[in-house]
Amino acid sequence: MGEIRIGTCSWTDKALVASGWYPRGSRDAESRLRHYAARFPVAEVDSTYYGLPSIRNSRLWAERTPNGFRFDVKAFSLFTGHPTRPEALPADLRPAFPRGRAVADQGLLDEVWDRYSAALEPLRAAGRLGTLVFQFPARLVPGRPAEDFLRRCRARAAGWPMAVEFRHPGWWSGDRADATAALLTELDAAAVAVDMIQTLPASVPPVVRVTHPRFALVRLHGRSGAWGTGTKEERFRHEYTTEELAEWVPRVREMAERADEVHVLFNNCCGDAAVRAAQAMRHLLALS
Repeated sequence: MGEIRIGTCSWTDKALVASGWYPRGSRDAESRLRHYAARFPVAEVDSTYYGLPSIRNSRLWAERTPNGFRFDVKAFSLFTGHPTRPEALPADLRPAFPRGRAVADQGLLDEVWDRYSAALEPLRAAGRLGTLVFQFPARLVPGRPAEDFLRRCRARAAGWPMAVEFRHPGWWSGDRADATAALLTELDAAAVAVDMIQTLPASVPPVVRVTHPRFALVRLHGRSGAWGTGTKEERFRHEYTTEELAEWVPRVREMAERADEVHVLFNNCCGDAAVRAAQAMRHLLALS
């Protein structure tokens, strides 16, 4: 049985900080991370989707967490084909990415990757890196062009652990699921299982496939009906019930039978909903 780690997709979310979950006197960056890491063994870094990480932060994250703690780090938006503001790039690279450009050229992507990966190297060297999470937009539809794009992403990130989350439901629908799992196995990438509302056209089914022997990942986004239409807060506002969490207990255990390490991350980041759901899931899995 592989190790199961439960955590949340952010420990710095403003709503969490304002919720009172952090005790008085634990509101600075170091105290918050130490408080969080004393209660959960894994966290996701989402700031790296919006901008490049820094070597300094990687070192601080490693210093402020115990041995064995893991950070799953989101890939920068430019790598996954999401819209990216030039301001998100280092100043010296912005002229190479003018506003309005739909796709960055390979030279720019390679340079940005070099800086991104170099900034995360201290985290990897300290044994704190879980995986890089490549979350692809809904417009990445199944087909040969998308598969070629995925292969280029994997080639750029060669040697780094990689987990892939698709936002287009077609990747895991019907007969396509087997081909998707085979592709991720070929790419030496872990499939991300997703929990979300299942009544919308954009709903990704909760398919569980272990495509890497060392690692598997579940990301629970909540089950808000505002997905795809509401504000960010509305999309992720959801209080998981015990019954909803219990649906994932056999799935997570199945994943742990096939992977050395399974991470279960809650992304319903509204107030303290994610940390409470994570604590409840730990209890259901008899981890606490």
